[in-house]
Amino acid sequence: MSTLAERATGGDVRAMARLISMAEDRADGVDALMRELYPHTGRAWTIGVTGSPGAGKSTLTDKLIEHFRSEGSTVGVLAVDPSSPYTGGAILADRLRMQRHTDDAGVFMRSLGARGSLGGLSRGTREGVLILDACGYDVVIIETVGVGQSEIDVMRVADTVCVVLVPGLGDDIQAMKAGIMEIGDLFVVNKADRSGADRVVNEVRGVLEFLKGREWVPTVLQTVAENGEGVPELVRLLRLHREHSLKSEAGRERELARLRSKIEDIMLERLSDRVEKLWTVRREELLEAVRERKLDPYAVAEELLSKA
Repeated sequence: MSTLAERATGGDVRAMARLISMAEDRADGVDALMRELYPHTGRAWTIGVTGSPGAGKSTLTDKLIEHFRSEGSTVGVLAVDPSSPYTGGAILADRLRMQRHTDDAGVFMRSLGARGSLGGLSRGTREGVLILDACGYDVVIIETVGVGQSEIDVMRVADTVCVVLVPGLGDDIQAMKAGIMEIGDLFVVNKADRSGADRVVNEVRGVLEFLKGREWVPTVLQTVAENGEGVPELVRLLRLHREHSLKSEAGRERELARLRSKIEDIMLERLSDRVEKLWTVRREELLEAVRERKLDPYAVAEELLSKA
């Protein structure tokens, strides 16, 4: 495992991919590996690109890669895709959407299957970000699966969150729901050459009026990702947010909140695994006792948790 980590941090792309696969599958030894890599993290800038299906997230991500590479920054991309119901793997592939970057040694792309996640991220995304960070990538872009209102997990992983909207798909209404307005540091109305783009911008700006008084008030801008229109301005605003986060108390509090959620997620995973093992061993026995009213479901749950 240590040899694999050394190869990955030394630039071995296959080793990086293998580490991310192991993290996604929660393979034995991954915890020790992540502990080994963690001291080498904290340098990458993580950008979350989220929004509804059809908003053009992949095209916009492709243009962001192009822009960052033109500046000399290395870029890692974790694209969360719908999962195969049979294998759990990603149905779509990063090379289908960003094919022109596959031969660039300064770009690493990996598709992750959502595997039923309702928060817009897959199970291995958190570890994937840390692995790419430890391997020296300057920018890590997370493109979420595109499930709409439930895509809020990205704010628990990314330094900067870009919410992509598009006219004609009801995104103006969607943006008002389920906390989407609260997770965005920047709102992009993509495909702005379509009719209705100005209306979406105005409606989002109207909602953002209620956020005035915060240290950082999100900006709304228009892009046409297909031809790159608006992308330089998008990068400028993304960097502005990054600089603000590094210097402000709000940025420090947000980092602490991300670290807290990371630790809590790890604890919950470990507890869930232990309870599942106990439950698997005694399931038939306990179910029969509950059926016969010798035990109640609450007592069973309490017993399993106390022994986990």
